[in-house]
Amino acid sequence: MNISLNFAHIQFLLEGAVWTAILSLMAFGGGGLVGFLLALGRIAPVRIVRLVVATWVQLIQGTPLLIIMFMVYFGLPQLGFSISPLLAAGVSLTIYASAYLGEIWRGCIQAVPRAQWEAAECLALSRVQRMFKVILPQAIKLATPPTVGFSVQIIKNTSLASVVGFVELARAGQLINNSIFEPFIIYLIVATVYFCLCFPVSVLSRRLEQAAPEKKNKLLPTVSPRIN
Repeated sequence: MNISLNFAHIQFLLEGAVWTAILSLMAFGGGGLVGFLLALGRIAPVRIVRLVVATWVQLIQGTPLLIIMFMVYFGLPQLGFSISPLLAAGVSLTIYASAYLGEIWRGCIQAVPRAQWEAAECLALSRVQRMFKVILPQAIKLATPPTVGFSVQIIKNTSLASVVGFVELARAGQLINNSIFEPFIIYLIVATVYFCLCFPVSVLSRRLEQAAPEKKNKLLPTVSPRIN
């Protein structure tokens, strides 16, 4: 019996899109928090801390996200931890995103002119006060465009969550295709939904990137060398 595409299938795809959005928010939120700590660790005054964080970042960036998901979903149960597909996908994407966001933000922090750091020191501010009251407010404006741009990669990478059994947009399309065998129309719809999720973020990223030079000229008249 042939079954054609119907409203129930579209509804199932939209539910998968919702879970894709939820998973993306989990990855961006968790990855942002961990990435911020990694960024601070990369510029820490203690050399051993910088080396440990740099090693961790290089390790994660050099490991495919698919392998990270396999390690979390199949590896943690071997250590006695029970983990659901959603949690496994969220943790894996958080680890993956944190390494890249940490490097993005580290570069933006170090792009703040050295004169700003020296001026903060002349005000007798502590290192924490210099960071949160002087450096980070300027670095945030530099970091916004690439951060928003990377969020597009997070949305697309959620499709790998299907390998651990989590039903998001790509997995929903695969399940529907297995039942009605109409791959062209199904994956065309899936691609369209991904486009609808990613395109507004891409447009926002481009607009922020175009606005960044003007803000940078007002706040950061010069570019300083990297702080070791």
